[in-house]
Amino acid sequence: MNYMINPVLMNKTLETIIQSQEANLSLEQILMNFAIALVLGLIIFVSYKFSHSSAVYSARFNVSLLMLTLITTLIMNVIGNNIALSLGMVGALSIIRFRTAVKDPRDTSYIFWCIAVGIACGVSYYTLALIGTAVIFVVMLLMGAVKSSNRYLLVLHADEEAAKEAERDLMVDTKGKALLRVKNLREGSAEMIFEVTSNMLSRLKKEGTNIEEKLAEIQGVHSVELICQNEEMSR
Repeated sequence: MNYMINPVLMNKTLETIIQSQEANLSLEQILMNFAIALVLGLIIFVSYKFSHSSAVYSARFNVSLLMLTLITTLIMNVIGNNIALSLGMVGALSIIRFRTAVKDPRDTSYIFWCIAVGIACGVSYYTLALIGTAVIFVVMLLMGAVKSSNRYLLVLHADEEAAKEAERDLMVDTKGKALLRVKNLREGSAEMIFEVTSNMLSRLKKEGTNIEEKLAEIQGVHSVELICQNEEMSR
């Protein structure tokens, strides 16, 4: 049995469904959505500021998080329950590409947090937005206290014989725990890179030993550099 589909009837049916799902927000509802989004955005602002150290904190990125919350709320207010607008908005946003480098992996979590809060406020799910923000706020503050395990690279440039002496002294001071990562020899000179931990350096400092100064005092050692490897490279 063949069934014929009437295109006119289908178009009218879809138009009826779309019109039935349209929801006009009142001015009071719109202002309430933005007010709640602003308050929660400020909470995100404070959380980002206190959970990031001065080395990786970006004030401009923090302000953009607040704006992202409000912009997402605006988008949800525009879309509402309108299927046609939602499909058009998805198509418009799909052509946008963001190439901003994220310095800290936690920044991605904050971006999604802002978007989620903006969506919840845009559809007037205030209770969900408040509870979710409170839980994430506490978790972010607690996790912000977790510091990355810094690795230190000790870069040594010296004559070949002096490099051997420096390596022996370093192994004695670190009790053989320093790891030799790179060793380059050329025409009587040597470049060596050792990996040490913050615990090793702390123990040596408590014992009154500055490993960089000690190695630099060896005859034939030209330079000693201590490089900290974490989210930001520092010396």
